[in-house]
Amino acid sequence: MYTSGSFRVTTHTTLIVEYSKVSVTAPARLHMGFIDLSGSLGRHFGSIGVALNEINTRLTMTAAEQRCISGPSAQRAEKCLTLLCDALNVSDQLHIDIEAAIPEHVGLGSGTQMSLAIGAGLNAYYGLDLNIRDIAALTYRGRRSGIGIGVFEQGGLVVDGGRGENTITPPVLSRLPVPDDWRFILVFDERGQGLHGQQEIQAFAALPPFSQLEAARLCYLLLMQGLPALAEYDLKQFGDVISQLQKSVGEHFAIAQGGVFASPEVADAMRWFEQQGAFAIGQTSWGPTGFCAVANQDLAESLVAEAKEKFSDIDKLSFVIASVRNDGGSVVAV
Repeated sequence: MYTSGSFRVTTHTTLIVEYSKVSVTAPARLHMGFIDLSGSLGRHFGSIGVALNEINTRLTMTAAEQRCISGPSAQRAEKCLTLLCDALNVSDQLHIDIEAAIPEHVGLGSGTQMSLAIGAGLNAYYGLDLNIRDIAALTYRGRRSGIGIGVFEQGGLVVDGGRGENTITPPVLSRLPVPDDWRFILVFDERGQGLHGQQEIQAFAALPPFSQLEAARLCYLLLMQGLPALAEYDLKQFGDVISQLQKSVGEHFAIAQGGVFASPEVADAMRWFEQQGAFAIGQTSWGPTGFCAVANQDLAESLVAEAKEKFSDIDKLSFVIASVRNDGGSVVAV
């Protein structure tokens, strides 16, 4: 076993050789919100999020006579492979078999995790001795949020420090494990996608200035209430902080996405979960996926069963129960 950056890499030979097969797992992430969208306190963005176990991108990389990519999100993988092989000056004569891919443009970090998965695979396959932040920089990831990079490196809950004048990728300021019992309920609306690409860039540019006082309040809430609550396994207090942060950022984004939630139906479902006693009510990134947290698997299953019945008339609304992955991404090379 060797370490590249902080993410886990398992090998069965030695470093700086070409391996015959590399397998990579990159976890999805919930993006729980930004701290300072306008840089009113000196640094832009800053964010919080967690890695998920049940949703991920998994791929295997082997030699081939010519490049071949199979499986879900193959078009996105093609772009990543071209970009990285050109930048690293390595051959693209590879077969990449994508066993699973994070759904695209629903707020779970699919683009970042595909880029990091392919980059980490090339790094191990060719023995390039790169770390995950090298790969993120080469693929132009971490321009705003560093959560996707942080959870690939370390898993758990991550807080990044946003962007300063000389930032390449946002630094991780805090990483804490999340109790194994806690569960997040994700609510998907299959009819829409969150803002992404050029639309996302334009939406950020059109947002009004974020209040300096509100940024200061969110910083205090996170540092002095949210993180201590997580460290002490206090789901109620932790969830209250996330809900407040989500409400503040959601109201700021409302002009771009039509409300605090991008999907009115997801908004209705999240209000219902809150009424049933769920915590940490929010939308991940631009959505439309909503999320909330409960104390254990049994409670999550009970609430989801009730929700499926209550919202059965909305056939494009679906529910997934997820636990937090307290390890980062994995790379196995043989």
